[in-house]
Amino acid sequence: MFLRKLKAFALMLTATLFLASCSLTLPVAATSNAVGSKVGTSKATGYLGILFFDQDASIRAAAKNGGITKISTVDIKSTSLLNIIVTYETVVTGE
Repeated sequence: MFLRKLKAFALMLTATLFLASCSLTLPVAATSNAVGSKVGTSKATGYLGILFFDQDASIRAAAKNGGITKISTVDIKSTSLLNIIVTYETVVTGE
């Protein structure tokens, strides 16, 4: 009985570790421009932390996607799933 419970606990612990992810949002820059109503994002997803296939998570791409010409703030959101799948998202606000 104890061995069965120990196996079930080990299985749940392993599943939790594989499904766990970490997300972090950091402010990168702010300007003296007023915070606008427009928001633009750009995203890149990589595998094994190094393989990114023709994706652009730059500030320029995020501003272009949101139609922003005067940038107010820039944030970077990083999400990692055991460093197997890594996603970087740039969020730009402005007018």
